[in-house]
Amino acid sequence: MYISKATEFETSQATASLQIKCRGASVTMRVRQLKPAQNLFREGDEAKHVYEVSSGVIRLSKVLENGRRQVITFGYPGDIIGFPQDGSHTAECDAISSAEVVAHKIGDLECGAQNPDIHQRLVNAALKEISAMQDHFMMLGRKSAVEKVASFLHVLMERTGKPLGAYTHFEFPMIRADIADFLGLTVETVSRTITSLRKQKLIALDNPNSVIVLDEEALFDIANPA
Repeated sequence: MYISKATEFETSQATASLQIKCRGASVTMRVRQLKPAQNLFREGDEAKHVYEVSSGVIRLSKVLENGRRQVITFGYPGDIIGFPQDGSHTAECDAISSAEVVAHKIGDLECGAQNPDIHQRLVNAALKEISAMQDHFMMLGRKSAVEKVASFLHVLMERTGKPLGAYTHFEFPMIRADIADFLGLTVETVSRTITSLRKQKLIALDNPNSVIVLDEEALFDIANPA
């Protein structure tokens, strides 16, 4: 559906180099800056790199033949995205916010002879992605709408939350449609559920994308029913 050649990375003027030390050897990696809504790769592109998010938020999504979209994951700093299948990327990848990614060559994933430390990090990230996908499938298939939304909010709180007095505050850059397509819900259901959680005084909203968790334990209990 979205077929293109993976040439953006090589030709982008926003690409720079980063040198790090790997077991005493100097390893040069490429860093790319992304603007909001800018594509990193498209479904079907040849996979030459996997990408480590160093700042901002990245979205991976797939459009079905009927035109409906499934958001597969959101990549936050520390996440590695873009693992290929049969040499190609299997999803559309773009930046939700301004972002920076570090490119690791596919060869570093396939063989650890040259850069064993990086190879091990990439393998660990691939295993983590498999586990996260299994959790996501379980959520899509077994949780109710309110359990899905509560799970999403709780995960973001744990990942990006900051103390705000006795509470925890976090923001999400994605719009309601992104959340809906990630959770397998409608936008109306997501908005209605967030409103319900607010009325129950589990959360408060500074603005549509700024959440204060007022009752972390209750939110966790809804997200993980006994």
